[in-house]
Amino acid sequence: MTAAPILIVGGGFSGAMLAARLAELGQASVLIDATGLFGRGVAYSTEFDGHVLNVRSARMSAVEGRPEDFVAWLRTHAPAHADPNGFAPRRLYGQYVEVRLTSVQTAHPGRITLLHARASTIEGPDVVLQDGRRLTGRAVVLATGNPAPNTAADAVERVIHDPWAPGALDVVEATDTVAVIGTGLTMVDVALALEARGWSGRMHALSLRGLLPRAHAERPDTAVAPTREMLDGPASRRLNAARRLTRAHEWRGVMEGVRPITAHLWRAADEETRSRIFRHLRPWWDVHRHRIAPEVAARIDGMIACGTLQVSAARVTGVSAVGPGMIDGDTNKPVARDKVVVDYLPPRSIVPRGLLVDRVIDCSGPGHNPRRDPLTAPLLASGRTRLDPLGLGLDLDDEGRALSADDMPDPALFVLGPPARAAFWETVAVPDIRKRIEDVAVALT
Repeated sequence: MTAAPILIVGGGFSGAMLAARLAELGQASVLIDATGLFGRGVAYSTEFDGHVLNVRSARMSAVEGRPEDFVAWLRTHAPAHADPNGFAPRRLYGQYVEVRLTSVQTAHPGRITLLHARASTIEGPDVVLQDGRRLTGRAVVLATGNPAPNTAADAVERVIHDPWAPGALDVVEATDTVAVIGTGLTMVDVALALEARGWSGRMHALSLRGLLPRAHAERPDTAVAPTREMLDGPASRRLNAARRLTRAHEWRGVMEGVRPITAHLWRAADEETRSRIFRHLRPWWDVHRHRIAPEVAARIDGMIACGTLQVSAARVTGVSAVGPGMIDGDTNKPVARDKVVVDYLPPRSIVPRGLLVDRVIDCSGPGHNPRRDPLTAPLLASGRTRLDPLGLGLDLDDEGRALSADDMPDPALFVLGPPARAAFWETVAVPDIRKRIEDVAVALT
């Protein structure tokens, strides 16, 4: 009798590369994806070559233990981008992932089934699809990637809620003034994409601290080993130790030294320490840890220098359509009805201000909310899963199994990739995800 397959919900990088690894280990799987973009997902579906990887190509192998895999593929299929220390277009990385998935399918026929469908419900080790079909499995892996942002008001027109939706930026006209909620990696991608389309308007990017992603150095950084004081004790003492080490060495090297043990440090931290890291350190961690290519940083700096892009620290308090009879305070003239008002509070101010723009683009980051997610909300309500103590996401054990309300790991439910952020902190970059893929694959086989 044939063993039931592993059912993987989400066909982006995490899900596709898990399916490939399982096949190599002799385990069949069904890869379920609502978009049908198997392997690419949102991250690598862009066709714009200005959207490059945020990690050097030498670190982007999709397979743990085979560090040369991606660079070797580039040498054969895109030699102009085969510099191991360079940042290849994300379009090429999407092709690489697709090729690996296809080649494993060919080498192991019958072990990977691709299913273009939307999962509706998870029941035990089975998945019920939106069309009513039930898939019987041995276990389910949630690898659903990053959901779209959900900060801007849903009911307001002229707001682009998901900048990665097909054709989302087509509505931005050449001279539009645009407000962007968020100043992170997605804002950078949107700015580059609009500029390449010939857009010549102005962009106001707003976030609570107004922090931009830092740039990689021109050459790879040598990792600086963390000191003992950085690895134990109160969070404030660890941070002070990291600052001392940074003063003695280049900060990028310090980050490289911490990167391989980040998940371990997060797992070992108590609830109070995790809470302090999340509330106070996370924004600074993100911009230093998830850096952008030097050439991308140069483009963003150029847009700021010429006034095309303005980055500000502000708390966005509301987004609303222009009401009838509204007067522009600068011109004392009626405001056109096809405008949007972004209400915000500058730092240390209690006096709200308004920004009048043509479009708003929500780049505030993934809208993870397991309580509202149609797949995970019923699992939480039934007690099959639980949230982590900070409410960031599903609580998992070291292998990625979901923990139930009574603290029992579920052998038929795993979480992989960005949805596992609450348990492992760093689960969005390929070098981190491929390690998790190996752990989950071993646990499942």
